[in-house]
Amino acid sequence: MSALDRPVWASLQHQPHWALGGERARRFVPDLHGFAATADESAASLDALVGLLGPAGDSVYLLQVPAIAVPPGLEVVKAAAGVQMVATRRLHADDNVVVLGDADVDEMLALARLTEPGPFFARTHTLGRFIGVRIGGRLAAMAGERMRFPGHVEISGVCTHPDFRGQGLARRLSAAVAADIQQRGDLPFLHAWTTNTAAISLYEDLGFVVRTPVHVAVLRRKRS
Repeated sequence: MSALDRPVWASLQHQPHWALGGERARRFVPDLHGFAATADESAASLDALVGLLGPAGDSVYLLQVPAIAVPPGLEVVKAAAGVQMVATRRLHADDNVVVLGDADVDEMLALARLTEPGPFFARTHTLGRFIGVRIGGRLAAMAGERMRFPGHVEISGVCTHPDFRGQGLARRLSAAVAADIQQRGDLPFLHAWTTNTAAISLYEDLGFVVRTPVHVAVLRRKRS
């Protein structure tokens, strides 16, 4: 099995300082990200996952190629199908972007809440390099890096403010993030909902290909 089949688990294994948990299940530190993963679908791993959730209502996101097993004590809030895509050709850097950091967090969070590119928390931007485009002083679009493990870095958080759509900003930023990853000698990969055909088409135009379908689910502790 490739590490790409369980990218959350691989990322948390490679970056244990981002993680809570142990050898059977781990989750990102809550203000970093909402993803969690198990080593496998064994009863011991599923029990360990349950132990990582807080009081009733606490939830985690799972993303993997194998079917997601729901342990007793947790329930599915949302489940959807996605695809995992990998880059197949060289992309080029873009000098007309800005690097985003701590000073930009409020704007990044506001843009993520508005456009919903996926879970984005107070310190998600510290998981990797994030870049953006400003127009008239406003953060018009952004993209960055999320999960990482040897030889692989995920592109994530790609979103454009509705006021600035139709200008190719998502394409520019996705290509720029991918180019930076490639320059470091790693393979860019990303995830998209199967229903988001516009995004999949954009990534295919950049030279990404679908590697595999993935399962995505949000699980939470059952309320008594």
